Amino acid sequence: MPRTAEVAVTGLGLLTPAGHDADTTWTTMCRGLSLTRRDPVLAGLPIDMSCQVTGFDPEAAHGRRLARRLDRFAHLVMAAARQAVTDALLDPGTWDGSRVAVILGVSGNSLDTYQREFILLAQDRPSHVSPLALPRSLPNMVAAEVALALGARGPNFALSSACASGATAIGIARALIIAGACDIALAGSGESGRERMSATCFTQMQALSCRTDAPDSASRPFDTARDGFVLSEGAAVLVLERPEHARRRQAPTRAVLRGYASTGDAHHPIAPHPEGAGAEQAMRAAMADAGCAARDIGHVNAHGTSTPVGDAAEAQAILRAFDGAPPPVTAAKGVLGHALGAAGAIEAALTVLTLQRQTVPPTANLTRQDPGRELDLVVGRPRTVPMENALSNSFGFGGQNTSLVFGAS
Repeated sequence: MPRTAEVAVTGLGLLTPAGHDADTTWTTMCRGLSLTRRDPVLAGLPIDMSCQVTGFDPEAAHGRRLARRLDRFAHLVMAAARQAVTDALLDPGTWDGSRVAVILGVSGNSLDTYQREFILLAQDRPSHVSPLALPRSLPNMVAAEVALALGARGPNFALSSACASGATAIGIARALIIAGACDIALAGSGESGRERMSATCFTQMQALSCRTDAPDSASRPFDTARDGFVLSEGAAVLVLERPEHARRRQAPTRAVLRGYASTGDAHHPIAPHPEGAGAEQAMRAAMADAGCAARDIGHVNAHGTSTPVGDAAEAQAILRAFDGAPPPVTAAKGVLGHALGAAGAIEAALTVLTLQRQTVPPTANLTRQDPGRELDLVVGRPRTVPMENALSNSFGFGGQNTSLVFGAS
């Protein structure tokens, strides 16, 4: 495999229901207990539970003026970006900003802003519509705001591939570095699914778990009793860097990103291909891009949303991609719920931590798998797994499939 195909992961920022940083999130993940709770924001709706980032103060993190200008999803991703830069031992005051890219995934972005401002317009009160409504809601603005805050003047854009958005952003950022368009890229995503419109839309689609009487057992990836996903929120940003650039500044490297692939099912607007054909294709292509065979992958971080159809399709795809003998698998959404467009970035970050610690965190709420589709799922407690490479899956509406292959540094 050409060394130029690898990029270094030199920084990591995480803000999730499991914690406000990488170490706290990891510790909570290793307990393997669901964080789903009843949500006062969703009170009165048929499905009123979620996984929530608690105790985060946007004004303390960003200052009052910036906090007022941004929506919650942008609050989260801005915090993760600052963390990642600090973790990478970078100083935005001294770096060459023209060689720093910001590539962020966006899925649902500002539904809360849309709802609030459209109500004013419907009430014939156009003069009360906020002048911040447009800059808050344009999808590109989250990347622009991060770049503005950190002085990053290289390639700058947001992209959308539904719930694969964060993972796709990381893959595209790697491609920009390999192409020589930048030396450093901040890549990831943030989203808050805790919005009444999001909850209502997903409820109408019958996509959410209905276990409101037992929230902590609602999210159960790959379990035979799964009945839908749980809304969540969070953000993750990785600092990706040309290996030579990282070595020159003697930066610590958490992992390397070796492979990336995206595919489309071209099957259905919402449902995945029933046999996971596009997901299998993405995994195989990402491993080929990394110069890896299936036997070289020591762990799979599954998309695993806890939906009946989605998990069944992914399980089949993993089994085929690994010739019936996949490595140990985990599904973070059992603990964290589904952070939608941020999920792929969060799970990529967790895959990096898994490689660093050579330990796979457990999947929550798994008691029995679908017969004939059994994976080697880690349950109950973390499992020590020696590994050189790990693969992270992210899939989304529209048949979007993205797989990333990370390697130990």
